[in-house]
Amino acid sequence: MNSKRWRWTACGTCAALVVITTCVLSRAQEKKVNLGAFEASSDVGTVLHPGSVEYDAANGAYTISGSGENMWFTNDAYQFVWKKMSGDISLSADISFVGTGGNQHRKAVLMIRQSLDADSVYADIARHGNGMTALQFRTETGALTTEVESPNWNPQHLRIEKHGAYFTMWLAGGTGGEPQIAAASPRIELKEPFYVGIGVCSHDKDVVEKAVFTRVQLNASRPGAASGEKDSTLYSFLESMPVDSNDRTAIYVSQGRFEAPNWTHDGKEFLFNSEGRILRLPVGGGTPEKLDTGFAVHCNNDHGISPDSTLLAISDQSQETSPGNHQSLVYVVPLAGGTPRRLTKNAPSYWHGWSPDGKTLAFVGQRNGDFDIYTVPVAGGDETRLTTAKGLDDGPEYSHDGQYIYFNSERTGHMQIWRMKADGSEQEQVFSDGYNNWFPHISPDGKYMVFLTYDKSVTGHPENKDVTLRLMTLADKKIKVMAQLFGGQGTINVPSWSPDSKSIAFVSYALLPH
Repeated sequence: MNSKRWRWTACGTCAALVVITTCVLSRAQEKKVNLGAFEASSDVGTVLHPGSVEYDAANGAYTISGSGENMWFTNDAYQFVWKKMSGDISLSADISFVGTGGNQHRKAVLMIRQSLDADSVYADIARHGNGMTALQFRTETGALTTEVESPNWNPQHLRIEKHGAYFTMWLAGGTGGEPQIAAASPRIELKEPFYVGIGVCSHDKDVVEKAVFTRVQLNASRPGAASGEKDSTLYSFLESMPVDSNDRTAIYVSQGRFEAPNWTHDGKEFLFNSEGRILRLPVGGGTPEKLDTGFAVHCNNDHGISPDSTLLAISDQSQETSPGNHQSLVYVVPLAGGTPRRLTKNAPSYWHGWSPDGKTLAFVGQRNGDFDIYTVPVAGGDETRLTTAKGLDDGPEYSHDGQYIYFNSERTGHMQIWRMKADGSEQEQVFSDGYNNWFPHISPDGKYMVFLTYDKSVTGHPENKDVTLRLMTLADKKIKVMAQLFGGQGTINVPSWSPDSKSIAFVSYALLPH
């Protein structure tokens, strides 16, 4: 009831009139506005112009007016129409902005967030005023926002799904088209209940923008698999990311597993492996084409391009290495396609690095039960063993000047990054921390090292794990997080730098219920 106080008069009739009026006011204040699938609306963060929502029940359309400086960095400011929910959900809609012009980064979003605080943990699909669409997320309260952009702009229909602690973006181009998965998030922990809804940010604190949401569907969805369950479908995402930005782009998406992108030295294509074959893909996306590797049709995720771009080193297990046994061997094949030439006599052997002069390969070989680092001449010849320490040594890669080979080793008890002179001498640990670190990749200009980090509890480099890509500036050994993702084996096993040293390529994954 209304808390307003009133004073009784001598006239009972007047007193009754006052009571009646007060009750009417109270009922009016308690009346809920019809918002269809949602419960309420409110501005999140600091806005100079209050937002609003109009709901057309006959057409199922929401017209949202929102101000706000941005939805990015550590804080958000926008108009939000929401409902409290728990469990796994999907939210979908067609989105269009009202009017032209305005800030090209104004945003209309499908949002799932922990709270109405401006710095809340969240995941959303943001359709920008210029048509760019991205899965955006803040993994911790007050943390910087990260995004995975889709190369397909101006989608007609958008859908965000929550499966456990993971979120996916689904987009459809034309009217009535079936949405296709376009990006996936890292693990984002939300406590129940959380807020689900739609919203608008003008990206200009002095302006109010409008967007219309139609065909809005808010549903509970089937609970998702955390990792590896048999009733799940795997999706793979080939992504690129600049070293100086949090902006990732999912260039190619496919159901099933593909792994380990190489970036060609002319910057025009990616090479990666899938189902035993090497595929090539334009950096702008498209349809991959198989590279002719002759009899080698069981290639794994250890492959790389020679410095002069004439040869591709592959690790393949098509040929019998002992009676009834097929183990990985290292070959070189023309980059344009052709017949493989075998380089390693012993198996298993897994390629990892080219010397800058193109004359030597570095690889990992298991001999007498121990995994160590070896080299072999590209022209042919005997292998040379470089490491002898107990424990797994893996991932050898030459520095840009050929003086060092960087690698990962568990000789200290857990996997860390090491380096040695190219002849195997002066082996030293690059840095030490409490994680398991794999696959150091040195940028072409020699300034950076990117590597894959697992939690300290993870043994080996398995697939379907929460992992982090980290970047070290070699001059001062400062380390920063580049990306958090669901991945592991296949994410960044091989050199994947752009030739200008400005970006990296990698593969992330998602496991969704059938």
